[in-house]
Amino acid sequence: MIHPLSDVQSSQIGTNTNVWQFVVILPKARIGDDCNICSHCFFENDVDIGHRVTVKCGVQLWDGTTVEDDVFIGPNVTFSNDKYPRSKNYPDEFSRTLIKQSASIGANATILPGITIGTGAMVGAGSVVTKDVPDYALVIGNPAKIIRYLK
Repeated sequence: MIHPLSDVQSSQIGTNTNVWQFVVILPKARIGDDCNICSHCFFENDVDIGHRVTVKCGVQLWDGTTVEDDVFIGPNVTFSNDKYPRSKNYPDEFSRTLIKQSASIGANATILPGITIGTGAMVGAGSVVTKDVPDYALVIGNPAKIIRYLK
């Protein structure tokens, strides 16, 4: 289902994926099967989303972002892809961000450029992730720190 009030320019949207109102998906973005893309989201071109991914309201995914299967991205999670942003000054290549399979990111977390969040990892709500998160780690705080492992 693609809501009529969304602007989906990509033809690479998987089966049984729901795209809700006021979502913008640029032409080269790829989204897998059985995803739920909630309202007020924006996906740039170099964005690759796996299967069974949930992206809650108010999330923007910028060029260089890959999200593997079964990931949960909470409301208003903030991603960035440029370590030294300047107006009208574009890098030759944006930092790559990778969210691995079955990871979860809580509401209002901030993910800095070039971060990898490991398989099954969990980022607590409001956390600021400044470095890679290992597989199955639970991180919270600013900066986000490991408090325990989930497996």
